[in-house]
Amino acid sequence: MSSTIPGLHHVTAISGLPQANVDFYVGTMRQRLVKRTVNFDAPDTYHLYYGDRTGSPGTILTFFLFADAGPGRAGPGMASAVAYRVPPGGLDAWMVRLAEGAIDFEGPSGRFGERLVALIDPDGLRIELIEVAGPIGSEDGTAGAPADDGLHSVTLWLSDPAPTARVLTDLFGYEDAGREATDGTERLRFRSPAGGRGSIVDLIRSDAPSMGRQGAGTIHHVAFRAETKAIQREWRERVAAFGLDVTPVIDRQYFESIYFREPGGVLFEIATDPPGFAADEAPAELGTRLKLPPRYEGRRADIERVLPPVRVPA
Repeated sequence: MSSTIPGLHHVTAISGLPQANVDFYVGTMRQRLVKRTVNFDAPDTYHLYYGDRTGSPGTILTFFLFADAGPGRAGPGMASAVAYRVPPGGLDAWMVRLAEGAIDFEGPSGRFGERLVALIDPDGLRIELIEVAGPIGSEDGTAGAPADDGLHSVTLWLSDPAPTARVLTDLFGYEDAGREATDGTERLRFRSPAGGRGSIVDLIRSDAPSMGRQGAGTIHHVAFRAETKAIQREWRERVAAFGLDVTPVIDRQYFESIYFREPGGVLFEIATDPPGFAADEAPAELGTRLKLPPRYEGRRADIERVLPPVRVPA
């Protein structure tokens, strides 16, 4: 098997009202709603998945939606931002589009030689758009589609980055890609040798006093890729041998998952690429209907009665 994790599989956050979430990620961020399902542990709430046209690993941002969720706040021991990668020259077009839509954003600014802007979703989650330095195109063939080239990176906020850095380098096989310090915040970058989508993890340490709180607008967990089920099981053995407490394999219908907390407190997942989101829907119909795991099909009428209707922008 490979000695390195190739990159991010998905990032999962917590949100509030479903319609505002769909309007932002489909309308503003130009993502496709690739799966409309429920939280497998709380089936009276939505779990929505956004990504590229086919729901490729490395493009997926997902949300647990709780209409009564209180506001959260990122802090040490939490992931604090997720970034999409933008093709060279694409950031200017994004800024024009956001300005024309009266959507506030920060920037442009620079980070590790790349330009970026940042905006806040309806629940307060920080979303970054980072213009990559070299030519890229979506792996599904949709070259140059703004924010459709997948995830760029995720930022983890830590009191002490060193133990998490060791997980990334000594366990996952990531490489140290540099560090920057601005206004009392130190940022360390780590990159998978595989490159491409979702291959970057940034660790930040800030001097500003802060305490995080899980809630709407915060990231629940960060998922990394395992190309096959067999590879995932080998990673499970490696994680356990590294001294981390890892769960058994859990079937999430569109992938299989294992979970563990890294030393800084962030919940990590390793998810398989297969079977993918077309396991129960034709590719052209992804996200158009509520899909339930088999164990909840007998409760479909009750579940649909509780869930609020959601309209997907054209």
